Amino acid sequence: MSIVMTGGGTGGHLAIIKAVKEQLKGEELIYIGSMTGQDRQWFENDEDFAKVYFFETRGVVNQKGLGKLRSLWMMLHAMMKARKLLKEHDAKVVFSVGGFSSAATAFAAKSAGVPLVIHEQNAALGSLNKLLRPYAAAFISSYLDESPTKAYPIKEVFFDNARVRKNVKTIIFLGGSQGAKAINKLALEIAPVLKERGIKIIHQAGEKNIDEVRQAYEKAGIEAEVFGFTTKLAEYMKEADLAIARAGASTLWELSATALPTLFIPYPYAASDHQYYNALFLVEQDLAWIMREEAIDTQKVLALLDEDLETKSRGLMEIVEKDGSRQIANLLKNYAKT
Repeated sequence: MSIVMTGGGTGGHLAIIKAVKEQLKGEELIYIGSMTGQDRQWFENDEDFAKVYFFETRGVVNQKGLGKLRSLWMMLHAMMKARKLLKEHDAKVVFSVGGFSSAATAFAAKSAGVPLVIHEQNAALGSLNKLLRPYAAAFISSYLDESPTKAYPIKEVFFDNARVRKNVKTIIFLGGSQGAKAINKLALEIAPVLKERGIKIIHQAGEKNIDEVRQAYEKAGIEAEVFGFTTKLAEYMKEADLAIARAGASTLWELSATALPTLFIPYPYAASDHQYYNALFLVEQDLAWIMREEAIDTQKVLALLDEDLETKSRGLMEIVEKDGSRQIANLLKNYAKT
């Protein structure tokens, strides 16, 4: 008997699987993903999984003409392979986090009569999750009242690092491991003022932009800790008093669990504008700020340095539930027993 986990393509999806699987020690876990995207980078050598499989699949929605037909054919072929694997491993439940990597296995689960549990990380539902929602045994979302749990699966370290912020001594810019040019540009524009005020700068500039951003800081005579991909993100968030970040779901909830007040600048080309709606969920509760990329105003950003951080920080501590990973893991265990 096994629990099959599927989905990904991006780190945001895969972080969900990573957090939940850590609460499933002792269970036989199988991972099915895609050769495309970050799936192999995350889980190819992960010993928590008894077996891992990666299919030749790719997104369908973003393809046109013959490309769309080819993507559909690849998914159908992968779905048949997934059906065989579900039977071979006596799958009792399939946990899908969405993304193109999950399509084949999610459809295979439904066609094979295996309970499908879906986690939707964003406030605006992904196209695949929206399609499969009526057929899911359970549909989990931090934004929906009918969800069996609203707690987002976040690693415990982010809660352990939570503290109340009052004054800005350190600021962190988070553009993701791929970077965000608009956030990089904003950081460099306000860096001289931050230096004058003695505020330390931590900056995730993206792997491709590290050298360019470092050189810009050096040329301006400003010290900054610049990096691309990092395994120390929880530590950096703990140190910071204010964040300026994209609004991918995992980043948003990790910042919230750390009680770190944040100005969100959503990625403007995200599917269904989901980053904007993720951030809006917090903004409407007066727990964050939001600014569209095309409307970035450096003076308004600098004004945040003197905002009431404590109220937002305490509010974030109250809104974010702990044990999301454990609650989801227990739900999967219950399906595995039946």
